[in-house]
Amino acid sequence: MHALKTLLATAVVLLPSLASAASLNGAELAITWAIPFAGILLSIALVPLIAPNLWHHHYGKIAVAWGLSCVIPIFMAFPTEVAVGSVAHAMIGDYVPFILFVGALFIVAGGIHIRSSFVGRPIVNAGILFVGAFVANLMGTTGAAMLLIRPLLAANEGRRYKMHTFVFFIFIVANIGGCLTPLGDPPLFLGFLRGVTFFWTAQHLILPLLVTLAILLTIYLAIDTYLFKKEVAEGSFNPNAVEQKPFGIDGGINLIYLAIIIGAVLMSGIWKSDIEINVLGVHLTGQGLLRDAIFIVVAILSVLTTSKSAREANQFSWEPIKEVAKLFFGIFLCIVPVLEMLRAGHEGAFAPLVSLVTDENGEFNNVMFFWLTGSLSAFLDNAPTYLAFFNLAGGDPIEMMTTHAHTLMAVSMGAVFMGAVTYIGNAPNLMSVSIVRERGVKMPSFFGYMLWSVGILFPTFFIVDIIFL
Repeated sequence: MHALKTLLATAVVLLPSLASAASLNGAELAITWAIPFAGILLSIALVPLIAPNLWHHHYGKIAVAWGLSCVIPIFMAFPTEVAVGSVAHAMIGDYVPFILFVGALFIVAGGIHIRSSFVGRPIVNAGILFVGAFVANLMGTTGAAMLLIRPLLAANEGRRYKMHTFVFFIFIVANIGGCLTPLGDPPLFLGFLRGVTFFWTAQHLILPLLVTLAILLTIYLAIDTYLFKKEVAEGSFNPNAVEQKPFGIDGGINLIYLAIIIGAVLMSGIWKSDIEINVLGVHLTGQGLLRDAIFIVVAILSVLTTSKSAREANQFSWEPIKEVAKLFFGIFLCIVPVLEMLRAGHEGAFAPLVSLVTDENGEFNNVMFFWLTGSLSAFLDNAPTYLAFFNLAGGDPIEMMTTHAHTLMAVSMGAVFMGAVTYIGNAPNLMSVSIVRERGVKMPSFFGYMLWSVGILFPTFFIVDIIFL
């Protein structure tokens, strides 16, 4: 009890200073502050391979341990108000809204069961991927991925070879497709909030998207057609034996909930409330609080009003969102000093990389803007990465949309497209993998997936780079 009183007294003393708590100064941070972030990435990549049982039972503890290995040194090395402010911003300002958003989408989409007679033929699978790319611009990559992953699983239930289908699903639906509107992916929404007009990305990125989709779907069809014919020849799959079901949707009320979630996201970016609350140095706006409250209410309503049969038909489980919540808790803590170093630009530890975006004459190198924004977005949160390079290019939305339109294209494509390079590049990646694995589909390891992404996406991006940048 005495310890609790002491803690409360300390908090009361600190509250005035925390109300305007400063964040870490990225220019003063050495590259060694990135070690915990590298550690959690390597753990996600290697521990499931080296010690699968340990990872399966304790991945949450491992993520928290890496998070603490970053947070504790921050508290030891910096003033309390700076340390608390930095951690609070990561948790209250970033992690909580993030997990409420993806959690609400996961719960709502998990209550929508699409009944169909789709058979996992190559053309059907490619059609779902193509449609998903454009649906992502209406409900976000997370919403589209959670809505379409289960119909795609059902269509391919009898297929022997299907891992590649879900690798391309992550490429196209969970990432690349969402490049046309601010609703598609968080970086573009931040650009919209900074003054980039709503339809600018659609006008300028539609051709790069179509070329990218044409290349990826051609590769996918070649792979899937070969494997489909092999399965039919072996007798392991008979597409004509699939039970015919009338098309229908169970849990349709969740489509309304999905629209409410999308509306809440738009509202938070357009409406400016006079209400603002300061919590440990984190400025929480009225529109942000209302948005998050809507996410919670909608998720609860979905659980209460969706029929049990709809979720059972989807083989709904809480494990995927639990895995995302636990792993990203550690990632959001470990990423704090890394993002501050990136925000420091030419003054930070990443200065040698940042300097590559301009040539010897001071002109922007759009190719490097694309590859640096993208490469960092594959491992870091792509939203602040987008903002960092947006600001490096001047940060003036009018100038970016006109004089430096190709630079804005490069930053936008890099942040969205290359979220597909790793399992942690975008939230729906890890959620999709978890859902698919739970349904018995063997997916590549962290590095195994990167072999797919680097081998297929990088050559594709080089072509897009040459044509459009």
